[in-house]
Amino acid sequence: MDADDFVTEYLTLGLSFDRLEEGFVDAFTGDPALRRAVENAPTPDPRILARRAADLRATLPSVDLAADRASYLDVHLRALECSARKLAGDEIGFVDEVRAYFDVDIALGDQDDYRAAHRALDEVLPGSGPLAERVRAHRAADEIPPERLAECVEAFSSALRDEVRRRYPLPDAEQVTYEVVGDKPWSGFNYYLGDYRSTVAINSDLKQHMAHLPRLIAHESYPGHHTEHCRKEAGLVATAGQQEQTIFVVNTPQCLMAEGLADLALESLIGPGWGTWAQEIYADLGLRFDGARAEAVHTASAGLLGVRQDAALLLHDQGRSQDDVAAFLERWSLTTPERARQSLRFLTSPLWRAYISTYVEGYRLLGSWLDRADTADQRSARFARLLDEPLIPSGLR
Repeated sequence: MDADDFVTEYLTLGLSFDRLEEGFVDAFTGDPALRRAVENAPTPDPRILARRAADLRATLPSVDLAADRASYLDVHLRALECSARKLAGDEIGFVDEVRAYFDVDIALGDQDDYRAAHRALDEVLPGSGPLAERVRAHRAADEIPPERLAECVEAFSSALRDEVRRRYPLPDAEQVTYEVVGDKPWSGFNYYLGDYRSTVAINSDLKQHMAHLPRLIAHESYPGHHTEHCRKEAGLVATAGQQEQTIFVVNTPQCLMAEGLADLALESLIGPGWGTWAQEIYADLGLRFDGARAEAVHTASAGLLGVRQDAALLLHDQGRSQDDVAAFLERWSLTTPERARQSLRFLTSPLWRAYISTYVEGYRLLGSWLDRADTADQRSARFARLLDEPLIPSGLR
């Protein structure tokens, strides 16, 4: 099988999963005729998809592909085989499932680290009441008035876009539009439409906070998901002809790479002092925001990164009840019961139940890799590699 035929088989396989679970294909910007052919074919049998993924993976060493493309396709075929087996009803341990999907190993975090994070937050948010109440009061005071949300979104999108275009050039035609939606298990979502266009949906069920909004826009748009999609479409697809990059499939290593990149987007673009930078933008909108405190709270909260992954492990690996896991989230994340239940919606979704590891392990892996740069310019160059190259988790390790 030649390389082009192999990649077409890979794309056909990936597109087939959307017939079994709507939303499994997050984005496809390749040949519309191929997608129509898959949509018009009989509903696939997940057992056959699993065998097809395994057969393609076994064939891969004989296909004439560059090493980076072969490694990329190998781990993605492994992920698709696991997904097909899950859809067929196979029992697969949660840790093994995450390893197959995302090319990482996970384990429960250390609650001493969470206690240390609570102590750090206690210093940043002084007062006499319980820490959880002070955290909730801080978040409540940080809420964006709903009628001001749209203009805040546009202001941060514009500011971040200008900075991205200066450092990581984008095609002139690129564009992001924003819409508010409800009844979703996530706070924001990027729908990449191809041709350098994205729609970013923001969940109205969750109150948006001034400290979080710059991160959300950086994550979904500039220099996060939208920027990565645009640069890979312009470089890997249009210039290098790597058609495998025209599909973005849920529960694959590319998700961990993308979410880690997006969660590090604001610090990578603006750097330390992002709080003061955001404060100035809010001031132009007539909104008061304590940027220094917001940055300090974010730094103190970093030690709680693993709590949501622990919740998934308790739920799916240890068989704990949803009530127990909600209480765990409330205790260690210092969150409200409503937020804890919203997190459970994500953790119990058949499609998204393992996805929390992309944020936790993606942030850890990509963050440590970026931190190994000796200078700011080298770090920026590494971030550009994340935007432009078909990197995989085991490759970074």
